[in-house]
Amino acid sequence: MKTPRAHTRVLSACAIVLTLGLSAACATKGSNPVAELATAKASVSQAESAGAKQLAPVEFLAAQEKLEKAEAASRAKEYVYSKRMAESAAADAELAERKSRAAKAVQTAEELERANAALQKEAARKP
Repeated sequence: MKTPRAHTRVLSACAIVLTLGLSAACATKGSNPVAELATAKASVSQAESAGAKQLAPVEFLAAQEKLEKAEAASRAKEYVYSKRMAESAAADAELAERKSRAAKAVQTAEELERANAALQKEAARKP
């Protein structure tokens, strides 16, 4: 039969092992998020092509800044943070692209409305 002191030692040893295990798990840096970085770069590029610099500048700038942070974190081997920033950059870039495309669609619709109104006005003048 074990003494209370032996139980305390066993529990202390278990606690130390558990603490070390959790510390090691938290300290892992993950693997390099190459795919996430590539996706973020492509998303930022597509947003820029869609005119996001002018039509959705806040979202586009956020995407660029997060992509830069993701790349820096990757170089520093902080892969978990890099992955998170890359995913966030891709999301911001997609939002910027969609806002840009929506703004262009609104502009096109307004132009079509003006052209239609002009045609209707001209048609009303001719008997």
